[in-house]
Amino acid sequence: MVGLVLVSHSAGLAAEAAALVRGIAGAGAPVAAAGGTEDGGLGTSSDLIEAAVRSVDQGDGVVLIPDLGSSVLTARLLEEEGRVVIADVPFVEGAISAAVAAGAGMPLSDVLAAAEEARTFRKL
Repeated sequence: MVGLVLVSHSAGLAAEAAALVRGIAGAGAPVAAAGGTEDGGLGTSSDLIEAAVRSVDQGDGVVLIPDLGSSVLTARLLEEEGRVVIADVPFVEGAISAAVAAGAGMPLSDVLAAAEEARTFRKL
């Protein structure tokens, strides 16, 4: 199953978004939060992201979903062609779409496409 890592400047935001995703996609969804810095501050940490990738990597690839700015730049340091990819998507909607697709057993390219489709979701 494809794993997901939610990368945020805030540990709390990443953890709560991951909890929401698991609540919708199922408790078994391989989703990890990588938010904030090692000392609990705002920011991003390549070490925390790397640890999160390892925790959800089941051999089928990992999708990183960053929130904004430097989280994107930090996540790009961990990209590995065909194994760890970044989704340029709305943080919550993209994460939920990706988790549902991953839970259905879709391959990495389809999980990424499902996340990217979240860009077109309308609320009204």
